Amino acid sequence: MNRNKHAGFLQSGGLSLNMFTRDELYEIHLATLDVLQHTGVYFEDEEARQILGDSGADVDPKTDVVKFPPYMVEDAIRSAPGTVNLAGRDPKHDYLLGNNRVGFTNFGEGISIVDIETGILRETVKRDVEESAVLVDYLDGIDVYERALGAHDVNQAAQPLHNAEAFLANTTKHCFHGAGNGHLMRATIEMAAAIQGGADKFRERPIISFNTCPISPLKLVRDCTEIIIEGARAGALVNVLTQALAGGSAPVTPAGTLVVHNAEVLSGIVLGQTVRKGTPMMFGSSTCPLDLRMATATVGSPECAMINAGVAALSTYYLLPSWVAGG
Repeated sequence: MNRNKHAGFLQSGGLSLNMFTRDELYEIHLATLDVLQHTGVYFEDEEARQILGDSGADVDPKTDVVKFPPYMVEDAIRSAPGTVNLAGRDPKHDYLLGNNRVGFTNFGEGISIVDIETGILRETVKRDVEESAVLVDYLDGIDVYERALGAHDVNQAAQPLHNAEAFLANTTKHCFHGAGNGHLMRATIEMAAAIQGGADKFRERPIISFNTCPISPLKLVRDCTEIIIEGARAGALVNVLTQALAGGSAPVTPAGTLVVHNAEVLSGIVLGQTVRKGTPMMFGSSTCPLDLRMATATVGSPECAMINAGVAALSTYYLLPSWVAGG
């Protein structure tokens, strides 16, 4: 099992980026509770609304907006585990997630690649997915594999299954995957369970986790909630990864952006914990500023790193593992 170095660990010397004090994080938390209680979050899926409504949330049948009492949110934060073992197909690649330790993954998802033989930029194919997994498996500095590329030479309705087949067969590290929807996610879990020798073995050591993205501002579509629900039922970690845009779908200030971001992620965590208390979940972020001149997401900007330093601090405040975009 890999035990990487700590991030934000109190020590003498060194460089850190502390965006908010603990008191300021508490104010962001209180503002988030206010948004979740009085503004609410749109849930497209009827099953998700039913699950939340039966557990104490206020569901508006006309707008499909769900409002959460504060106790429900705080109970979900407490019940989600702070540390999770991300199991590799080879146990030597197990990665302990949480406890303020920092690890690394590759970026995803590339849609074009420079062909290594011809030097020509082309669309990615399934073989590229396989080769990306082989590369990540070799690199000691990358702890887990995220679906790096997409197979565009297959039936696109089943592309997530082709992607999963390609990378699961070519890395012994833990994998993160965007399954697309609940149906495809169930099939992917069956594939991973077959590799491990059955559903019981998968539940003991899930070798794959799943990313799903709310739509900012304050909207969880059906595909997103299906993945959260199926993950909770199968015992697979789900990374609720939102991308609020500061100055676009969220306020331009870092604290205001984090309130919107926090409401979106926590609403997904509440759903997962309502389905099964103690289900592993991750506090995810690709949140960054909006370039107001070009109307593009400025991933990789200094402001992106500052916002995500705040996200990491907020997840630590909640004792939840985080996944953040780098600067």
